[in-house]
Amino acid sequence: MEKKQMNKKDIKNSKNNNKSSNTKKKRKKKTWKKIVFVTFLLLLIAGGIFAYRVHKNGGGMTGMLATMVGHDENTKKNLGEFKVLLLGISTDEENSELTDTIIVASYNPNTQKATLLSIPRDTYTGKNTARATAYEKINALYSRKHRPDETLSAVNEITGLNIEYYIVIKNEALIKLVDVIGGVTFNVPIDMNYDDTSQDLHIHLKKGEQKLDGDKAEQLVRFRHNNNGTSYPAEYGDNDLGRMRTQREFILQVIKQTAKPENIFKLGQILDVAKDNVITNVDFNVAKDYIPYAVEFNTENMLTETLPGDVPSLNKTNYVSIFVHDKAKTKALVQELFFDRDIEEIEEETTTGEETTISNRKEDISIEVLNGSGSNSNLQKVVNQLQGAGFKVTRTGSTNTTTKTTIINKKNVNETLLKNMKDVIGAGSIETSESSSSKVDVTIIIGKDY
Repeated sequence: MEKKQMNKKDIKNSKNNNKSSNTKKKRKKKTWKKIVFVTFLLLLIAGGIFAYRVHKNGGGMTGMLATMVGHDENTKKNLGEFKVLLLGISTDEENSELTDTIIVASYNPNTQKATLLSIPRDTYTGKNTARATAYEKINALYSRKHRPDETLSAVNEITGLNIEYYIVIKNEALIKLVDVIGGVTFNVPIDMNYDDTSQDLHIHLKKGEQKLDGDKAEQLVRFRHNNNGTSYPAEYGDNDLGRMRTQREFILQVIKQTAKPENIFKLGQILDVAKDNVITNVDFNVAKDYIPYAVEFNTENMLTETLPGDVPSLNKTNYVSIFVHDKAKTKALVQELFFDRDIEEIEEETTTGEETTISNRKEDISIEVLNGSGSNSNLQKVVNQLQGAGFKVTRTGSTNTTTKTTIINKKNVNETLLKNMKDVIGAGSIETSESSSSKVDVTIIIGKDY
């Protein structure tokens, strides 16, 4: 009898345990459902926020990349024109690295315009052409100490630009990059036949459009003249002028063909090429700000030019073949390429509702420059830069030391002009603080970042 009762108790307990177990399972199931729902909801919200920010950043690949690196819709507005000196060096000759390619490159993310300005490799950097030496040619500066900053200083002296960054690219980088992206289609302008056993350089290319691999790409950009002395036709630009033109046009094609969507999967290989063959002082944090907007750059918006000047007769240059740049023409060309290009598109006067934009000619804008950098020499330097670019500085003075350079719009000056001022001095964020009583249109406060 006791045994039967025990069995009944066991059965009852077993039922209770089963009920308890089923209840726990149901609770766990409900809990997981809640977790999944909340997770899905959070992902939906995060995705919505991300999609909204992508849209605010311009949409497409640009908007996505800009959002991924933490940009908002105002980030691009404060990005000035990015200028960099490109140096292509050949390493074939023992213990010598000559800069065969010297190009000033610029890119403006707000206007999506860019410029390539070639500097002839024989450009003279000394003071007295009558006593010229080969060591004073600009392409020899890097080979002496392998210091790109010396070449950068010489280019800034010649152009009057305040370029901060340089990228030194070994010829191996071009060969490997072209091979990584599967070759570059290019229209070779003439038949090329040249041999230099001292450099183990052999150039043999046929005229016409063709796909070039890395080896042939190097042949193309290093060609100056044929074994028989003939070169590019005069209308194309012979010898160095022709080579610089070919280099610029080939760079455009490399940019265009590297930017193809399918090459996104080769990014790791491209970065490996850069890591092993590129020397630069461009900080990653600077580069990442421009990359989102550069991916959609149209190479049709690229201007290409060569430094103006001539080659004096040898009896006037100590029998050293040099290129002497024309200072007046160089100043005018630099002004046109790097400062006036965007201004030309601004209307003289625009009126929207009650808001009126003042005349947008540089000479009509009055600028006040206040020095808060802690360095007395910076004030005159900024004034000279602005006046050299065609702006009118009407007042100067000092103010409390400040960290960042600020460009303050006091009278509704066109935004393109303000960005142009920022590009000229190479620093600053743009702010608006309109004041009808202000005696100037723009106030620039120089900070320690200048």
